[in-house]
Formats: sequence, C-alpha cells, structure tokens
Amino acid sequence: MHWPMGFKPGEEDLPLDHNGMTVPSDTDYLDTWEAMEDLVDAGLVKAIGVSNFNHEQLDRLLSKPNLRFKPLTNQIECHPYLAQKNLISFCQSRGVSVTAYRPLGGSSEGVDLMDDLVIQSIARKHQKSPAQILIRFQVQRNVIVIPKSVNPKRILENIQVFDFELTEQEMNDILGLDRNLRLCAFDTTKNHKDYPFNTAF
Repeated sequence: MHWPMGFKPGEEDLPLDHNGMTVPSDTDYLDTWEAMEDLVDAGLVKAIGVSNFNHEQLDRLLSKPNLRFKPLTNQIECHPYLAQKNLISFCQSRGVSVTAYRPLGGSSEGVDLMDDLVIQSIARKHQKSPAQILIRFQVQRNVIVIPKSVNPKRILENIQVFDFELTEQEMNDILGLDRNLRLCAFDTTKNHKDYPFNTAF
C-alpha cells in the first residue's frame, strides 16, 4: 500500500480540487489492507507491505482485530538528512522491516547529499563513492535500500558495498547530519485526515 490515504475514485490518478489539493475518499486503510490480505489468500501475491506509514498508523494496523498477515515492510523516505531513527526502531521492534527509498537524497530540491563534506570525507577514506557510503550506512542499520538508477555502471557500483564497513564513529557522524528534511512531503495531500507526516515519526 503506497500511502495510508485513499483518494476520490475516477479517471484521474490524483484528483485535485480547485486549490490544487487532493480530493480524499473515506476509505479506511484497514479496509484496503483486508483486500490485500485476500490477494495473499488467493495466491496472487506472496507478501504485502506498506509505505509512508507513521508509527501510529503502523501500530493501528498491527493491532487490527483478526489481522491475518503482518506487513512485511514499511517503505519510507530515508537518508542522512531524514534519518528516521525512531520510526526505524519502532518498525524493527515490531518485526516489520524497513525499506529506504531516496537513500541517496536528491539534487532536484537544491540539496545534494553527494556534496556533503562529511559524506565526501568518509568516501575518500574508504576509497568509495559518496553513493556507496550512503548505501552502506543503511545496510549497517539493517535497512533495505532501493536506490534508483538506469545507468548500468551506477547499478553495479550500488551493489559493491559489502567489502568495507563504516566505523561506529562514522555511523554517528552520518546520523549527526539529520535535519528532518523530507524531500517527498506530498504537500497536495496535507488536507487528508490520514496524512502521515503530521506526527514526530
């Protein structure tokens, strides 16, 4: 489930009102989860998970009466500028893995993690690219990483992160970059009752 929010059904993928805000539906994400559980029962999927759920929403789902299948993972935006320490800890304590999207950050919003001096310094020390440092950072946190690339050279580079290890100090230095900077805030949905980013984590 990509978001814990439903939108008005119709032809548009993202229906917007005259103010540019999404038009919500009254569908509860618990009802959507039940429909997804039916897909597992029917043998159409092997596992199901969620994305962009905060800890309250995930706790509500996990506490659902007659829950048949636990979410395998919670896919969230996660990088050093949005370290998600509390949410990762919560998910892992409840047996839900965490998958990090946008683990390399992004340059489209004028913020480029690859240029961060701390990341560059650690990369030089290990003779690795900044991207490899950012991926390794998540691997050592037991976070699944899904960096996006269509470049074969970068795809190969992205998996070459198992021949070195970041020190505890380096991990702490990277965690120290956290500024709670969300690059995918999905602002057009802030009017939705289930907008997930109104809580601390």
